[in-house]
Amino acid sequence: MSDSPNMYSAANIKVLEWPEAIRQRPGMYVGSTSRRGLHQLVYEVLERPVNEVLAGCATRVDVTLMADGRIRVEDDGVGDGGGLGLEGMMTHVRAGVRPWDRRTVDLSHVGAPVANALSSELTAEVRRDGVRRVQRYERGLALAPAAPVGPAAGSGTTIVFRPDADVFETVECSFDALLERFRELAFLNRELTLTLTDERDQGGAPRQEHCRFPGGARDFVGFLDSGADNPVHPDIVHLEREDPRLAGTVEVALRWSEGPGAGVRSFANSAPTREGGTHVNGFRDGVVAALGLPPATDHGLTAVVSVKLDAPEFEGATWGRLGSDGVRACVADAVREHLAAWLAAHPERAEAVVRRLTGP
Repeated sequence: MSDSPNMYSAANIKVLEWPEAIRQRPGMYVGSTSRRGLHQLVYEVLERPVNEVLAGCATRVDVTLMADGRIRVEDDGVGDGGGLGLEGMMTHVRAGVRPWDRRTVDLSHVGAPVANALSSELTAEVRRDGVRRVQRYERGLALAPAAPVGPAAGSGTTIVFRPDADVFETVECSFDALLERFRELAFLNRELTLTLTDERDQGGAPRQEHCRFPGGARDFVGFLDSGADNPVHPDIVHLEREDPRLAGTVEVALRWSEGPGAGVRSFANSAPTREGGTHVNGFRDGVVAALGLPPATDHGLTAVVSVKLDAPEFEGATWGRLGSDGVRACVADAVREHLAAWLAAHPERAEAVVRRLTGP
């Protein structure tokens, strides 16, 4: 071997401890240090309480953009630190692949610890068994052990953090960007209630939006299609089915209008699949089969295609395209059967759809 001074050896390896491993490479954990990464910080904290709601352990999640620049995420869940205890919840960086099934939503890469490490200050509070326990951090490091600070009514968790201006290009979240993602989650998970409040100076009362949509994907299409010109059929075609072959569920809603439509929005386990994938291919196959028309059936179409799988498989590192085998055929069968039945039951509307797609 060469005795060159440039030779690489174990002596060149530097092991970064918590929280420097995250602070030195923030883009690896939240995608970027731009506003997109800032919003990801919110989603890192949001994932645990959202999944508590979906598991029936909580009823709501409230996110507040506070007047002083901090962000508060509060829930009425079990208040046990996700089973790790308070300090474990804020510093335990999970490793490897996490269990993931149709009942969970994946919003984060690391979870609350990444928000802790990339915030100049953070306060975490859990309420359980009549006691409030609080712990404060600066840039990921605990200032003191978690300690009881008084009685608590009910249970839950509150995390208040200030994104570090030394890390992010901006520390001002976009209310509208967060609201768009919150709405998606609430449309796709009808049991979920999310509230977003903006207390920052706006020259008036705080802005607040409640996101809860019991109609699921049907409500989603109605929202996307709210400005559409002259719907071809007033009702929204909606189906929801569990299929053992799919190892999960499929939910689809769609409507055609005389205008351009909002296109097809697709999701896998509540994550946007902007590049489509096997579920979108199956949806198009099913529509074409039900209508008996050539593949160009998107004219004037607004549709939401959502699958929730026990073991989703994605293509590429960004998870923008679903690649799970078998999904295409299952979604195609569900759409073909349901849409064909709807068309048969509403011949006048079926004729209007075909006329819209084929021209006069």
